[in-house]
Amino acid sequence: AMISYNIITGDTLTKVFQRIPGVGPDSILSDRHFIILFSTIIFTLPISLYRDIAKLGKVSLISLILTIVILVIVMVRTVTFSPQVPKSENAWIFAKSNAVQAVGVMSFAFICHHNSFLIYGSLEEPTLKNWSRITHVSVSLAVIISVVFAACGYMTFAEYTEGDIFENYCRDDNLATFGRFCYGITVILTFPLECFVTREVIANVFFHGNLSTVFHIFVTVIIVVVATAISLVYDCLGIVLELNGVLSATPLIFIIPTACYLRLSEERWSHSDNILSCLLLAVGVLVMTVGLVLTIWHPQECSHGKEMFYCIPSNVSFNNSTLPP
Repeated sequence: AMISYNIITGDTLTKVFQRIPGVGPDSILSDRHFIILFSTIIFTLPISLYRDIAKLGKVSLISLILTIVILVIVMVRTVTFSPQVPKSENAWIFAKSNAVQAVGVMSFAFICHHNSFLIYGSLEEPTLKNWSRITHVSVSLAVIISVVFAACGYMTFAEYTEGDIFENYCRDDNLATFGRFCYGITVILTFPLECFVTREVIANVFFHGNLSTVFHIFVTVIIVVVATAISLVYDCLGIVLELNGVLSATPLIFIIPTACYLRLSEERWSHSDNILSCLLLAVGVLVMTVGLVLTIWHPQECSHGKEMFYCIPSNVSFNNSTLPP
């Protein structure tokens, strides 16, 4: 997750800075490596050094507000920009060969299991009633936002939709540029949450759950450095999201919880809850196995940093002239 967030930061903010007068493709502000390093040193690393996840409350609120702003921008551009993007006859086929990877990517959008203990412990009143209300409200909101994002994105770009839909918008689109800026800030503010979880796991496995101040800083720096180093080397978001989905989200959502439930259940195997758990477990194993094979066998094409063809005036006029009325 942290690797994908860094890739998004490098992709989006470089295009934002290129809209500043005097900043060209050769400027240091157009270098994704510099942007990733700068945002890591100035923002993500300092925030990640907090010990208490409750201190990320205001940061998460800002991230949520910016997400709503981005959603509105995407909805507006669905109406105003989609006529400029040509559509093929096969654009609305429901599922293609990469549908399995898509299940993993969608699962990744809803994964919250790994930070559940941290968030539960940060509640002022950590009761099951409060926890149930928080999880239902937050996941329901995530469903609504994700569905609207996905629908508007595909309605606008159809078969040309990239893993990061802001890669689809033209560089001279000022409204999309503002959306990219909000998106980059949102991702930077989300990065520390994943770092908290990773550090907590390392602390529990290797340090019996307690980290001294020195080791707290050391482990945090190592986590951030490793994630940043990989994101500097590799920059294709689509494949990273697919691997996140099949190797991380699918086990955490489908496989591990159902396996734990079946192991602890005192009901007969014929009980409806056990049957449902077995079904989810089988689906999870299938998605993870097939998704991993297809991701490696047929990797997603990546057009990172390239201007889409419909943004070039000559291509726009040509495509519009060939579209049916």
